[in-house]
Amino acid sequence: MKKFFKKQKSFQKKKESFWLNLNLYWKLAVCFMFVMAVVAYFFGYYLFVRVNKEFILPPGAESGQVKTVKKERIDKILEYFSSRKQRSAEILNSPAPVVDPSL
Repeated sequence: MKKFFKKQKSFQKKKESFWLNLNLYWKLAVCFMFVMAVVAYFFGYYLFVRVNKEFILPPGAESGQVKTVKKERIDKILEYFSSRKQRSAEILNSPAPVVDPSL
């Protein structure tokens, strides 16, 4: 009859090789991901605070107004777009030339 309860003489843990210690690698991966999540959170908060600052006027603007575009430049651009609109309307309203494939 086999003995089910054998006496163990040595209770030393067998030494595992480092490259097979998967439990250690999982712990390192979880810790790394936790640290990266915390770093990403603080970096995102830093960017949010930096972008969300109030607008500060440049030192030379005492009146509280920023430099504006001259009226002549705006009129020139509006004229350019109105001429483009007229040209587009002419192209759309002109009859398309019929291409005869037999020629």
